[in-house]
Amino acid sequence: MNVFLSYTEADAKWAGQLRAALASAGYEVWNPAADLEPGHNWHLEVGRALERSDAMVVLLSPSSVHSPSVVSEIEYALSDARFRGRLIPVLVKPTADIPWILRRLPLVRATKDAAETAERIAVALGKSPVAAVA
Repeated sequence: MNVFLSYTEADAKWAGQLRAALASAGYEVWNPAADLEPGHNWHLEVGRALERSDAMVVLLSPSSVHSPSVVSEIEYALSDARFRGRLIPVLVKPTADIPWILRRLPLVRATKDAAETAERIAVALGKSPVAAVA
């Protein structure tokens, strides 16, 4: 399953750890740091990555809930039937400003262990953690 990971630069370090844990669990996760070179059209490449994705994991933090890019990515997922039941909000830092629509979805609370959080995401996506690792 291709997973789009939505986050801001403020959460990039933790996003990298989660990306690695999700990849170890058998998910394909787009990595803009590795896939984009200087001069690439960022918006076009993000759009292509979203089109290739089957699910979205959005990292929620005080920074991300106010990011126009993250908000746009969430809007894309909400408008596309492919993401129905596959938009997973993950609370990485406490914030009171979680968009109301995301409050209606099952929220995954991140732990300090990215692998444990990846297991929680796998469960939310309907994939057993044991099967995800196998």
